[in-house]
Amino acid sequence: MVRNIVVVKLAPGQDPAAVAEAQRAFLNLNCAGTFSYVIGDDLGLRDGSWSFAIVADLADADAYRGYDKDEEHNRARAVLLPMTEQIARVQFAMP
Repeated sequence: MVRNIVVVKLAPGQDPAAVAEAQRAFLNLNCAGTFSYVIGDDLGLRDGSWSFAIVADLADADAYRGYDKDEEHNRARAVLLPMTEQIARVQFAMP
């Protein structure tokens, strides 16, 4: 299994409703080989944290590649990207 973690730092002044809509677009994805998909807003428990994270568990590297190229996924990215200051991501194998 592959875990994909994306952390997003929103640009200042973003409309919370627009951000929530962008997050819903990701949550509504239905990509083959996806076992789990969650989004969580930062709780603000520590200074310097980013805005939110997306965590996806996928069957394997091929499922990740399909997810990465999925048309709906890329549409959701296109909506989110103008709202962001930075995005970081990592994929790793789950035991």
